[in-house]
Amino acid sequence: MNRKHDFVLPALLAGVLAACSGGSTPDTAAASSPSLQPASSGPAATTSSTPAGSWTSVKWGGGGYVTGLIYHPTSANVMYARTDIGGAYRWNNSNGSWTPITDGPGFGGGESEFHGVESIALDPSNDQLVYLVTGMYTVDGGGNPQNGRIYASSNRGASWTHYDLPFPVGGNEDARAIGERLQLDPTNPSTMFYASRTAGLWKSTNSGQTWTQAALSSTVLTGAQIKVIGSVKGVEQIMFDNSNVGGGAATRNIYAAVAPDYAQAAGLGSTLYKSQDGGSSWTPVPVPSSVSGYYVPHMVRTSDGYFYVVFNKTAGQGAGGPGYLYKFGGTSFGESWTQLAATTTGGYGGVSVYGSGAMARIALAVTGTWTSTSPVVQLSDNGGGSWREIAGGMQHGGAGYWGWVDDIEIDPANRDHIMHITGGGVWETWNASSATPSWDAPVNNLEETATQALVTPPAGAAYTLVNSAGDIGTWVQTDVTAHPTRGPTSAWSNGNAADMAWSDPSYIVGSGVLNSSSTAFGFWSGDSGNTWSNFAVLPNGAAANQAAASSIVATARGQVIWAPANSVPSYSTDNGASWTPTNLPALPAVGWDRGYRLVVDRKNPAKVYAYDSAGVPWNNTAGKVYVSTDGGHNFTLSQGSVSAKLAPNAYWTTSMAINPKVEGDIWLADGNAVYHSTDSGANWAKVGNFATVAASGSTGQLQGASVIALGKALGGSSYQAAVYVVGAMNGVWGVYHSDDGGASWARYNDDAHQFGGIGVMAADWNTYGRIYLSGTGRGLLYTN
Repeated sequence: MNRKHDFVLPALLAGVLAACSGGSTPDTAAASSPSLQPASSGPAATTSSTPAGSWTSVKWGGGGYVTGLIYHPTSANVMYARTDIGGAYRWNNSNGSWTPITDGPGFGGGESEFHGVESIALDPSNDQLVYLVTGMYTVDGGGNPQNGRIYASSNRGASWTHYDLPFPVGGNEDARAIGERLQLDPTNPSTMFYASRTAGLWKSTNSGQTWTQAALSSTVLTGAQIKVIGSVKGVEQIMFDNSNVGGGAATRNIYAAVAPDYAQAAGLGSTLYKSQDGGSSWTPVPVPSSVSGYYVPHMVRTSDGYFYVVFNKTAGQGAGGPGYLYKFGGTSFGESWTQLAATTTGGYGGVSVYGSGAMARIALAVTGTWTSTSPVVQLSDNGGGSWREIAGGMQHGGAGYWGWVDDIEIDPANRDHIMHITGGGVWETWNASSATPSWDAPVNNLEETATQALVTPPAGAAYTLVNSAGDIGTWVQTDVTAHPTRGPTSAWSNGNAADMAWSDPSYIVGSGVLNSSSTAFGFWSGDSGNTWSNFAVLPNGAAANQAAASSIVATARGQVIWAPANSVPSYSTDNGASWTPTNLPALPAVGWDRGYRLVVDRKNPAKVYAYDSAGVPWNNTAGKVYVSTDGGHNFTLSQGSVSAKLAPNAYWTTSMAINPKVEGDIWLADGNAVYHSTDSGANWAKVGNFATVAASGSTGQLQGASVIALGKALGGSSYQAAVYVVGAMNGVWGVYHSDDGGASWARYNDDAHQFGGIGVMAADWNTYGRIYLSGTGRGLLYTN
């Protein structure tokens, strides 16, 4: 089961439409201050040039897959968390919260791919140095291998320098908690190795600036081979057989674990190898017959020279067993193996050891159990001689307890402090020695949800926004500082779209998919989200087309139009008891999910607008807008949209918004440019000088204009709404705003607040200057 592979695409491709390339060209990330020039000639500029003062996360709390926790071995409380799509975080012990460290330069539009962190490494002799290896997928949308990046920071992630890697990285692929794949030589940290998924083992002797393939294997899998194998696990990790920390000669004795999939493809006869010359040559190491052909998700080395190695028959998030824990002697002890634990209930994910020898405390993560009452953490205080359960059946506070217990860490400075990851965040206990340890979720400011659609109500409504997100579903947010409680279901689901009747915002409609059964459903609330009901039936196309390239709108209570992905929209006049197809044309398949984007004229809800973005950039058919004057039942093609020659683009790189203060006042972002119509879509004028910037090196294409939103106007402004656009102007990507109807523009974010790219955005109608937007796997953020 591989969460987020589907719904991360809109946020990712909003900035990235080009594959990563190889090479080792350095790119030092530094903040820039672009000139805020008017975008077009016209009246005197009235747009405020003041950017957003601050950015704050809308409260959810966790919500996504933390794939690894990394402690510094000697500096207390220096800890990092990596996530599959939401970047990386540093723990702030002073206030018990997480600090996002990948929101700024090097993680903006066109670089969303690098918000997936596959591995983190810390310099054991300098606790300021941190390295990230990033990249979400080993192949691009066309099946071609795409290479990752390594980021280096000398100030705990406050700023970064990055280098392109010559091999692919899969931070959001199967078995992404394996690790850590990046390892620094403990006696010479400028030497590092990377255990790659598809290209063997790699070595750098200059802190990641350049890389050479180590001699373990020269096999580099092609895109076609990767497709046949699936999500390749590759070389899983390495272990240095050296206990010293600090400067000195490079470690000579090294072990490398190799996943069965890559071993078979590369013609390797074992899943464990050793080098006694610093990686120049390798020989196979026999493993116990009980784990022959098994995966090695985690392994650690203790100060006495022993290794603790987890073997599991399968690999992936919440992988089932059998699983085994072995103690391995290494070169110092004749490479002996001793079995310490085994399981057939779930599998083994992670292992952590405090101390050594017969008195070692060992924490063992049992994964794939899926309930808080099944065994999830086994603890031994006698080196593996006996075990007791410390999590299953114990009290777990918070929300979102998933079965992916795939990494576990004992705090090097406090043996009673144990943390483990899940698919919904992080859990910890501070009293592991207790017979009944208590657990809580330390996820303050760790926000890793993926919003797919976002809508804000008119001023004065009883709620702030409606958030439709992957995995967590749809929620009505009444307080951005508190976890929401109003939703149609608490089950694991994808929220695809939502809307409200503007004249009656207590009536809310939405669509989504129950992930456990892959069942599409539509829902409504008549009391601002306090209670919910499902639509009695689904419209044509909704059951089979469950992708997020869909839209749903309400013209009045009980009056709904639903556009499922890849489908002709249908309307209901009886609150979903029945549906009738509209006359909109069918959408030809283009290889990607596509759909009609619907908006209701808030001033005159008899008018509904439908935008077909053409689905893909290479589609020879331009984008089109259709107009209905009978509440979304019948539509007519806007010839003005045809004349405008709207660029063909993907659903998730385009947007349409309405000014609720004026009838027929529509804004559209076609992925490349911004268009404005003041006559209900009859005519369209290009506004501003937004323009797409082509991909360059490892940086993806920057969409000229991908998201547009309108909100409360600046007092005294010449236009009745503030307009916000995510796009590129004068070659600089960001969020731009206009207070004068597009006559002038100013950048609204800065390089420190790019959030790995922006997928969706909405503006507030109560407060001028407040916008809500989704970063790539960063949940929702808002301006103050």
